[in-house]
Amino acid sequence: MILKEIINIIEKWAPVKHAEDFDNVGLLVGNPTNSVKKALITIDTLENVVDEAIENKCDLIISFHPIIFTGLKKLTQETYIERVVIKAIKNNINIYSIHTNLDNHPKGINYQFSKHLSLINTEILIKKNNSEFGMGMIGELNKELDELHFLNYLKEKMNVKIIKHSPLLNKKIKKVAVLGGSGSFAIEDALINGADCLVTADLKYHDYFKAENKMLLVDIGHYESEQYTKDLILNLLNKKIPKFACIISKSNTNPVNYF
Repeated sequence: MILKEIINIIEKWAPVKHAEDFDNVGLLVGNPTNSVKKALITIDTLENVVDEAIENKCDLIISFHPIIFTGLKKLTQETYIERVVIKAIKNNINIYSIHTNLDNHPKGINYQFSKHLSLINTEILIKKNNSEFGMGMIGELNKELDELHFLNYLKEKMNVKIIKHSPLLNKKIKKVAVLGGSGSFAIEDALINGADCLVTADLKYHDYFKAENKMLLVDIGHYESEQYTKDLILNLLNKKIPKFACIISKSNTNPVNYF
């Protein structure tokens, strides 16, 4: 297929115009007129992912996080970003990123997140200009759980072993807000919408005070909160272009480890 044809399918699904202004989505390495035969889908484009693409004869990497974010001023192999770009170019591998335009999609990352927790009656947490697009989701559990049961439920559903959370409030959890990735900016919106809990990632020390002892805050990790993104992209491409070869990366790109 011609790369531009695949890009058109992706961007019809998650338009670039719905990405945040700070983001850098779209084709980052390559040429839209290139012919491509196989895609590797990943959360991050690291050197080991490019190696995996080479090994599997993939000439396209579709990544959630953009490898080039703030711009490149040189290509010297000094940084991992430079090495990834150079290796991709040398091996004729195109790199495409779909990031916050998928975050903002009504059936995107956070919808997927909410489905893994079996939330019902879901709606977008932070709507963009009162449209159907926006960040986060909020919904309800089928039945309320006490906090400890909910935390165990969360570990099981999201396949995580360690989570961070604010002080327990000795209250039931029924209404749950979720936001994949760095979600401290959603604390106020979750409170306004009556959430009993916000599940997100990258919460800092002072963020935990912002819940005002009215809501449980849970940090499950950035990678962990977005881990099912690869399946979401794969399912879209398999549905729209079933004859085009797509595989999910087996490389672990999570930079955070626990001891």
